[in-house]
Amino acid sequence: MKAVQQFISVFFVLFSISLLLAVENSYSADGLSKIKTGADQPEQYLPYLKDKRVGVLVNQTSRTHGQHLVDFLIAKGINVALIFAPEHGFRGEHGAGEYIKNNRDSNTGVEIISLHGKIKKPLQKHMEQLDVLVFDIQDVGVRFYTYISSMHYFMESCAEEKIPMLVLDRPNPNGDYIAGSVLDLKFQSFVGMHPIPVVHGLTVAELALMINGEGWLKRKGSCELRVVKNLNYNHGIHYSLPVKPSPNLPNDRSIRLYPSLGFFEATPVSVGRGSHLPFQVLGYPNKHMGDFQFTPEKIRGSWKDLNHTNELLFGEDLSLPKNDQASLSKMNLSLLVDWNKKFKKNGLALISRPEFLAKLSGSDKLTEWLEKGLEANQIESNWHKELLEYKKLRSKYLIYADSDYMKAFK
Repeated sequence: MKAVQQFISVFFVLFSISLLLAVENSYSADGLSKIKTGADQPEQYLPYLKDKRVGVLVNQTSRTHGQHLVDFLIAKGINVALIFAPEHGFRGEHGAGEYIKNNRDSNTGVEIISLHGKIKKPLQKHMEQLDVLVFDIQDVGVRFYTYISSMHYFMESCAEEKIPMLVLDRPNPNGDYIAGSVLDLKFQSFVGMHPIPVVHGLTVAELALMINGEGWLKRKGSCELRVVKNLNYNHGIHYSLPVKPSPNLPNDRSIRLYPSLGFFEATPVSVGRGSHLPFQVLGYPNKHMGDFQFTPEKIRGSWKDLNHTNELLFGEDLSLPKNDQASLSKMNLSLLVDWNKKFKKNGLALISRPEFLAKLSGSDKLTEWLEKGLEANQIESNWHKELLEYKKLRSKYLIYADSDYMKAFK
């Protein structure tokens, strides 16, 4: 009898532990079964869009209820009059910086206007055909990722033509922290339009509210903005993207590494474009750069001007689990600092495009600090004061509860 009781007790403990783990795993899968994006709440926006001529700024990430948002809206009787497409195109198949022409959606016949070609924002002739604009694109929370620049111009057109804009919000996969220099507007460009840090810690809806509230539009604060917020989301939840946001960010790891590796676009170092590990590896045609080897190839969506096509490169593989803590918890500036040392040791200059690095980082200071040999923590300390000031600004526009990291950031 005692043995039976012991067995039952052990079984109950093991069952309780397994049940607890199951609950934890269901939540640690980032609560994806609980989170609802703005697009996943049609009851919040279909009545508003009914009987209106609708323009949408969307791409391949704009999905809801198992289909593209455009198809979903049309199936619900919404008049989608124009589709606007950002960098990488409506279906997300074009490489970074690649010129994209206007065309028509083969599925619906709706005209597609590229905002990454001759024009960056809807023209008056486009706006005359519309009653409302809808923005629904999955962003990755990095200032030089240009979907938010397209959103800015979308908002400007709304302000100029007095047409409301509806933002269907989506979680930010890098929304749990802030990092990098706040943009000096002397270096403003399409890869950096706003005085925010490299990693800004906002969803697109929160950023749109900030753009409006801080008067960053040409018509200050005059965009009529509506938001459908995410349900059951906060900035402490790690959100795994169901659709890759662009050709060279194929998975969670590349998205978390992107803020760190993006600076290498101003160098001759390959970040893995043209390989099966884009934004997860670093390489250069010099055997002293590391033991890992790969050869980039020209593939669709890789880059219009690919670094070191068909050359054997040497460097490091950041896709390995051992790199998780250092490389994925936040922006890792030590990667750039370490490669700068490698280049100097081999008599080479890492920063081949200082003007572009200034646009990416937000000022010309990063090149200067690298040339002086500053360590990563020294560089980051130079950003700390402005990040604290930005944290206060950011708090005014938060829709969702903050992460523990941000609460502790002082």
